[in-house]
Amino acid sequence: MKIAIIGSGGREHALAWKLAQSVGRENIFSLPGNGGTWNNVSIAANDFQAIETFCLDEGIELIVVGPEDPLANGVVDFFKNKKVRVFGPDQRAAQLESSKIFAKKFMKKYGVATADFWLLEDGDDIEQVIEQLGGQLVIKYDGLAAGKGVFVCNSTAEAYAALEELKRRYGDTAPFFIEQKFSGQELSIIGITDGKTVKLLSPSQDHKPVFDGDKGPNTGGMGAYCPVPICTEQVLKQVQEQIVLPTLKGLQAEKLDYHGVLYFGLMLTDRGPQLLEYNVRFGDPETEVILPALKSDLLTLIEASLEEKLDTVSVEKNDGYFVDVVLASGGYPGAYEKGKIITGLDQVGEETLIFHAGTRKENGQIVTAGGRVLNVVAHAPTLEQAIERVYNEVEKIQFDRMYYRKDIGKKGLRQ
Repeated sequence: MKIAIIGSGGREHALAWKLAQSVGRENIFSLPGNGGTWNNVSIAANDFQAIETFCLDEGIELIVVGPEDPLANGVVDFFKNKKVRVFGPDQRAAQLESSKIFAKKFMKKYGVATADFWLLEDGDDIEQVIEQLGGQLVIKYDGLAAGKGVFVCNSTAEAYAALEELKRRYGDTAPFFIEQKFSGQELSIIGITDGKTVKLLSPSQDHKPVFDGDKGPNTGGMGAYCPVPICTEQVLKQVQEQIVLPTLKGLQAEKLDYHGVLYFGLMLTDRGPQLLEYNVRFGDPETEVILPALKSDLLTLIEASLEEKLDTVSVEKNDGYFVDVVLASGGYPGAYEKGKIITGLDQVGEETLIFHAGTRKENGQIVTAGGRVLNVVAHAPTLEQAIERVYNEVEKIQFDRMYYRKDIGKKGLRQ
């Protein structure tokens, strides 16, 4: 089988690596890919007509979508009833990520454990809500924002400043809502669904803020690890009963066409697990640890999803811990320079995984081409050993103004 993977980040490199174990590298094509992927084809992720032409010419049987944009723009709908199958939800179901307001209404309707929220369209006086909550709240932009449309506030001054920033970024009429703020540890639980069954992969923990100690502005993710010690069997049972099963009930009641990845972004609070958000695709950088942790064949799970036979397959996981440290360009998530030569990739250990994100090949060398540049992933029997191993490997790689967090996974040691 030939497979096309849409996207260009570390998530897509990890998908290519995992699926190549099923069909061989020669049968994996990356559209458009990056400096670490192979069989790259320079086609934009949202150019559905060009993707179809390439797939028919090349004999591609399956498309696996990495980023959210093509799903939100209807790539599954475009290929419906055509020769090529697409792994992912259709455009209507993708609203669970593309519209946070749609998602919150869905959660409320089907009894998913989540924070209270206030919408302008419901006639709520936003200033009154801000004052009532003392500024202890979260403001969320409705649409896709690459992880940068969420403002966590600790005072009324911060809340009003966040509103101004939201309007500056997205316009005076930008749709948004205010959400009750919880405190606790965040957790990513990613599953594969056929709309009737969800098979959960290893729980993981992302590190969004750019600086150590979860300080500074949010990024797309500076690293991740799995499994997560705080995610006990009791927690997983609560997540299943209060979040996963009500979500499945909603998918079926709304007749949403969902054959793809379903990501639950959670916070573990004193009220139990609460759902912060859905994503309709693999998370990044969570994918870079949960796929190495997945012992089962990914293609088997994907095909079971597409054929609505997920209840007949099981998910097996590898032992030990996996830690991913993101190497970023200096200045990210703000302005940064590209084209920096990367050295040391040939020095890392054979068992270390390097998933490229913002890279490209130039004159026989690998150079930087984005904010998040590389994912360095190590595996060990204990979390402490995996952390030590990954940072030993990170020190072998260099490029001008390279930046990375020094504490990825360490909150897991405190758990």
